[in-house]
Amino acid sequence: MERWKKVGKALLFPHIAVMILLLPIATASLLCAFLIFGSEHPVSYAAYMVAFYTLCVWCIRIPNLIKFVKKVQQDNRLVNRLTTDAHLRVKISLHGSIAFNLAYAVFQFGLGLFHGSFWFHSIAVYYLLLVIMRTFLLKDVRRATPGENRESELHRYRFCGIILLIMTQALISMVFFITYFGRGVTHHFITTIAMAAFTFTALTVAIVNIVKYRRYNSPLFSASKAISLASALVSMLTLETAMLTAFASEDNTPMFRTLMTGLTGVTVCLLIIAMAIFMIVKSTKELKKIKNNIS
Repeated sequence: MERWKKVGKALLFPHIAVMILLLPIATASLLCAFLIFGSEHPVSYAAYMVAFYTLCVWCIRIPNLIKFVKKVQQDNRLVNRLTTDAHLRVKISLHGSIAFNLAYAVFQFGLGLFHGSFWFHSIAVYYLLLVIMRTFLLKDVRRATPGENRESELHRYRFCGIILLIMTQALISMVFFITYFGRGVTHHFITTIAMAAFTFTALTVAIVNIVKYRRYNSPLFSASKAISLASALVSMLTLETAMLTAFASEDNTPMFRTLMTGLTGVTVCLLIIAMAIFMIVKSTKELKKIKNNIS
């Protein structure tokens, strides 16, 4: 009996080195199953079992992982500062977002030139506008501590709202291109799944941060997170077009794809417009109050 307990414990709680090794093995086996053998092949079933086992052992270790992260946070000064200093987190986030958005915009512009596609040019313009907004925000965040000069922050917050309205024009052109011409972007279904994971993660994080950073009462922080939410919403639209094309079926007719893309596009545009108007109106009202108090 003791022997079986040891075997069960070894299977459910393998060494951390084994757990780390399982991650690339499970990923590679799933890729082989999808790309080479197909979903009904016996090798694919084995790959599913390996992936399921990997998921189980990592889920079981979640409490221990949380304890480990908390211990590292307490013992490491840099990690502790990163988790407690919101100002530093926003600066790091803006640097990473600017680099990613700029590279992605150049990539999309190159695809537009290569394919002669208005779709890729529209995406490039959208992400270039994101770079402009985040660059202005980064300049202000680096120059002063958020919350010290609320009037200046409100001006920047309103500026971001205005740019969001301009960005919506590029988004509208993207939606028009898809619905009017009935075109979509074709990706491999593995790439589409990866896009879905990234998009839903980005949207979840953006919504959580919108709520989380409200407590700091900083228009700069709020503007940064509003931009992230707008970006995630547009990613949802791009993901939908890719999924409708990648997972086409008999019921998935061109008319159905056009209707779904149009409805989602209009919804995303209206949400971003509403968010931009809210930012402009709110900042304008607060700036008027500050001006009246000074006078």
